Amino acid sequence: MSDRTEDFDFHLPETLIAQEPARPREAARLLDVPAHGPLIDRHVRDLPELLKAGDLLVANDTAVIRAQLHALRGEAHIGITLDRILPDTSWHVLVRNARRLKVGDTLTFTGSPHTATVLAREDGGGAVLRFSAEGAAFDAFLQDVGALALPPYIHRPHGPTAQDTKDYATIFAEHKGAVAAPTAGLHFTPTLLEAVDATGAERCTLTLHVGAGTFLPVRENDISKHHMHAERGVITPETAARINAVRKAGGRIIAVGTTSLRLLESAADENGIVHPFDDVTSIFIRPGYRFRAVDLLLTNFHLPRSTLFMLVCAFAGEERMRAAYAHAVQTGYRFYSYGDACLLRCASPLEAHRTGDTA
Repeated sequence: MSDRTEDFDFHLPETLIAQEPARPREAARLLDVPAHGPLIDRHVRDLPELLKAGDLLVANDTAVIRAQLHALRGEAHIGITLDRILPDTSWHVLVRNARRLKVGDTLTFTGSPHTATVLAREDGGGAVLRFSAEGAAFDAFLQDVGALALPPYIHRPHGPTAQDTKDYATIFAEHKGAVAAPTAGLHFTPTLLEAVDATGAERCTLTLHVGAGTFLPVRENDISKHHMHAERGVITPETAARINAVRKAGGRIIAVGTTSLRLLESAADENGIVHPFDDVTSIFIRPGYRFRAVDLLLTNFHLPRSTLFMLVCAFAGEERMRAAYAHAVQTGYRFYSYGDACLLRCASPLEAHRTGDTA
């Protein structure tokens, strides 16, 4: 187990960074990573073959908002990325040119009568803003002046396209609030969900609003000093009860994406029981973590030196994941948000609450 960020680096040719998704979505490749034995090259459409009656697929139903804003303080241009709404309905944001702001400043937006007031500034480019619009008026404001905050590795010199608006949304999207899409969910279509349902596996959703901090790099070389961004999540009492019933009956919990996994682990107690959750989480999962709530993870391929690559190394084992990523690079899998996927088995399950196998 390493605490050095550099030990989670790997070579990734830029040509393998996907600039658009597979079409149809379930045509994306799927690297099947068993707990032991050879890696298996499949496609996402093969996922139902790997499920069993009684399994539970847990997806994130957050919906992406137009979180990228361009404001003016006088004649100064200020770039703003919404991060998360706070309990008092103000917004935590990340700001470019933050040094030009001071508490009490009023920001304007071209083409809109609405403004924002700076309530607080933070080291590192964070700030808290109060917008003059709230609720439905704020949604309309974002629709008018906001843009998708696509990850920086998706090259759009002229900004996100109308096709990105469709591509960067999951079939599960219901509750607005995410800055970035929960990208494992991008692979699902009605056809694939019908095939999943036909296996006897069940489905449910939770909500984790992915924040702007997901784009921030790990700047510390000692990863134990890295502080994760906070994100708001919700697991309803009904969903928590359903998850616990499936585990008690011996079914497997399959997290669709690292966002679903992080929220499930945030809500689980030491005995693996998932409790209702309505709060923020800043859980940082890295090698050495013992998983309590998830048996399998469907996820895309992540950035070198990122907290998400650290997470999958914790989940499936560092040696296993280095081999899987080396295979993915060698055989041309497509990486990141619009890329391909892998299916991982937990290397350190909470045995007292596992009666299903890991095949």
